[in-house]
Amino acid sequence: MQILTCTQPGVLNYEQGDKPLTKKDHAIIKIKRIGICGTDLHAFEGTQPFFSYPRILGHELAGELVEVDGADDFQIGEAVTFIPYFNCGTCIACRSGKPNCCTQIKVCGVHVDGGMVEYLSVPSASLIHGNGLSFDELALIEPLAIGAHGIRRAGVQPGEFVLVIGAGPIGLGTMEFARIAGGNVIALDVNEQRLQFCKDKLGVAHVVNAKLADVTEQLMAITDGDMPTVVIDATGNLNAINNSFKYMAHGARYVLIGLQKGEISFNHPEFHKREGTLMSSRNATRADFEHVVDAMKKGLVDPLTYITHRVAFEQVKDQFSSWLKPETGVIKAMVSINED
Repeated sequence: MQILTCTQPGVLNYEQGDKPLTKKDHAIIKIKRIGICGTDLHAFEGTQPFFSYPRILGHELAGELVEVDGADDFQIGEAVTFIPYFNCGTCIACRSGKPNCCTQIKVCGVHVDGGMVEYLSVPSASLIHGNGLSFDELALIEPLAIGAHGIRRAGVQPGEFVLVIGAGPIGLGTMEFARIAGGNVIALDVNEQRLQFCKDKLGVAHVVNAKLADVTEQLMAITDGDMPTVVIDATGNLNAINNSFKYMAHGARYVLIGLQKGEISFNHPEFHKREGTLMSSRNATRADFEHVVDAMKKGLVDPLTYITHRVAFEQVKDQFSSWLKPETGVIKAMVSINED
């Protein structure tokens, strides 16, 4: 089968490999869609933590189930996706119901080879039913689950202001589930095109362009002087993360969904006097995936609006680097493979 491997930062190569073999408690998926996410782009840049090369990228995946062992409620031929965070099941995190931050976690496409392949073997326990959703929709469940998990971590309450920094795909999903939770969403970015997308496609009432005016002044005006009670970073940009501590209301929660390699820093007295809460949000759980599926089925979220670029698998190597450039206007690139 054909494989696309990131052999080192900035280098992708097509290779031929063996189709995976059937093994106990595993399933084989004939991949149909591969969503390109920030993790893939950062890995290509060489800025992704927890990463080593060579690596087959890809964990936003959907396909047809062709073989399965140990999952009797799944049928050969059905459309599926899966939870791409493979956990040990026995560590303190797993025993505490947090398999998303397992001490031995193996994230597909990060710690272990991912889905830029024609066929992929995954643990049967990770499978998610298609529930009548399209391959495109199924491939977008995972990034939306990241946002849904962050909102659940934040404990968003109806009516409170939720500032989401970063209007990329993860940020957009976070905004969607903040809205579903009843929050008043504020989108902050430096890309006017993406902010306009937030207004036009997601119905976000408040958008702030950090390049055009003082951010604190804009947030004070929107919140009637209170500032946001939930602040969420979805950029993974160190400057953005450090700057956003000052956007917290007194008593606010700050959730880091974005990830970067450096050390964060903030003014301790300013954070302390707010009695602020700082937390990270890593990956997602089955409950988050199910929440996303339910929201899609009810029409509360339409992830297909995120897809701005479509390419065949054979075109990915040539086009991948262009998706790093803001001028290409990429929100979500979707790759098609195994088209019959």
